[in-house]
Amino acid sequence: MRQVAAHARVSLKTVSRVINAESVVSPTLRSRVQASVEHLGYRHNLQASSLRRTDSRSATIGLVLRDAANALSAPLSNEVESIALKRGVLVFTGSSHDDEEHDRELIWAFSCHRVDGLIVVGTTQNTDLLLAEHRAGTSIVLVDQLESTFDSDHVVTDDFQGTQLGIRHLIANGHRHIGYLGGPASDRTIRRYRGCVDELRAQGWPIDEHLVRLDVHDSEAAETAAAELLSEARRPTALFASGSQIALGTYRVLRRLDLNRQVALVAFDDLLDADLTACGVTVIAPDPVALGRAAAKLLFRRIDGDESPPVHHLIPSRLITRATGEIHLMGLSGPAVQRIAR
Repeated sequence: MRQVAAHARVSLKTVSRVINAESVVSPTLRSRVQASVEHLGYRHNLQASSLRRTDSRSATIGLVLRDAANALSAPLSNEVESIALKRGVLVFTGSSHDDEEHDRELIWAFSCHRVDGLIVVGTTQNTDLLLAEHRAGTSIVLVDQLESTFDSDHVVTDDFQGTQLGIRHLIANGHRHIGYLGGPASDRTIRRYRGCVDELRAQGWPIDEHLVRLDVHDSEAAETAAAELLSEARRPTALFASGSQIALGTYRVLRRLDLNRQVALVAFDDLLDADLTACGVTVIAPDPVALGRAAAKLLFRRIDGDESPPVHHLIPSRLITRATGEIHLMGLSGPAVQRIAR
């Protein structure tokens, strides 16, 4: 750092301020120091800095994902890293793969590296370890995880608003006779079903209980439930699947019965299955960039010393139109309409 200061003709304190991304340095001096850093090949020793720092910060955070390769994780991770980089903070990232033991090992490893904060995406069963970290002073933000045994900051996809958005889209395409397939009982599935009921009532179309199937556990159960709905005397002209596995089973039935171009389908959560991606299923999906941005900003606010009560951020869902949700009832004619709406 002394060599950089001499080369840039500035004080050692100015070099320190530039290296630590402090805002009090003028743009001219900052450019001069950065040019000298590059010219001399200087690299900041963060380990040495952390030993000297009075606040004991490591300038690192941990990001625990379900699967770093899925459609949600990549943009979320990129947004967190982008915000962290601007603060000179390194992000350690790992995937739990919905494995409780692996999830625990990740949290423990990040703890041993003395990260300044943790962002945990998706449900984790290791709330005891997170609670211990929380009590030790580690800032923690939970993303898309509502059930927690301790008070922490949450950033959550708005399931209620998302389902309303999907049902509204089907109604806008002429559908009134809409079937609903819901997942296993949880706070999240309850909110999604309430969103459906609320939107139908708001549009003046009370829900038909004969067209509701709840507690659908997997794609096979969804196939059975969808087949039952489509065999009703007045079968639905559109279906709303409240989860990706439910959508998978539902679409298989529609395709098997040759109804995939006649009965509309909107699903909550994006689909990664190859046989569905090709056909283009209309989905209500989380906004991963918005989730990552909100989580990172909230985490750094806590790291900076904000001690206000835990907050609960709701992030609006997005409608991604592809093909299945845009089957317009009024666009069908003759025997097709009679067959669907009889």
